Amino acid sequence: MDLILFFKFILILAVIPLGLYLSKIPKRRKRARLYKSNFPKEWVEILTCRFALYKNLPEDIRRQLHGHILIFLYEKNFVGYKGIVINDTIKVVIAAQACILLLNRKTNYYPYLSNILIYPNVFTHADGEGGQHRGRLGESWHRGPIVLSWQHSEQGGRDDKDGDNVVMHEFAHQLDQENGDSDGLPILQHNNIRQWSAILSKEFKVLKLKLKMRQSSLLDKYGATNPAEFFAVITEHFIEQPRQLNEKHPELYTELKKYYQIDPIQWL
Repeated sequence: MDLILFFKFILILAVIPLGLYLSKIPKRRKRARLYKSNFPKEWVEILTCRFALYKNLPEDIRRQLHGHILIFLYEKNFVGYKGIVINDTIKVVIAAQACILLLNRKTNYYPYLSNILIYPNVFTHADGEGGQHRGRLGESWHRGPIVLSWQHSEQGGRDDKDGDNVVMHEFAHQLDQENGDSDGLPILQHNNIRQWSAILSKEFKVLKLKLKMRQSSLLDKYGATNPAEFFAVITEHFIEQPRQLNEKHPELYTELKKYYQIDPIQWL
């Protein structure tokens, strides 16, 4: 009898992973269909007018971006606050900036994020412990949600040269948080973890020193707050100021190019 129970236990252990695998098949099929769906012409117009980076993207990258946006908007829920009405412009502009971080590699579309909360402009947001976060442009909570100022999200989409993009910043946090706490170490598919850690740690310390010495830096000094903010900040510079980042921080640029599997310099 004990032997029979043992084999039943082994069978259960084998069946559970299989069940989890099979349960994911419908989602993968749905995503595959969405990815290949026609991208609305109205959305192309929105991207052309409101997402400056879009006009520089190669055609194959545009097609990828379209597919990712379709899946993203199907799976994520937008909620408006302080009277803002959610429309296609808001959703497409934010989705494009979020999905530019997902190109050319395996992705699960920010799996722990369901809701994106949109305020008209700078906002005060209460956390789960009763605290008040004032004067915020964006927030990314572990396991969601993301909170964004539409005014600054739109501004970030229109200006692709200033290295300042609140949407990319907050969604970089989501990438960082996929494997646990925010620590500047996302899931690395292509990088050597030791090299990544060594280079980002060195550059983070240099930025902290420059802040202390009041020296100028290409990198936003907010990145000196902690490793998580450093990763989010360098992501903004990587996408919007790739040539400058490569000139001043070539090792950092190389690590980000390997991680994101894109080379934004080629888009200029």
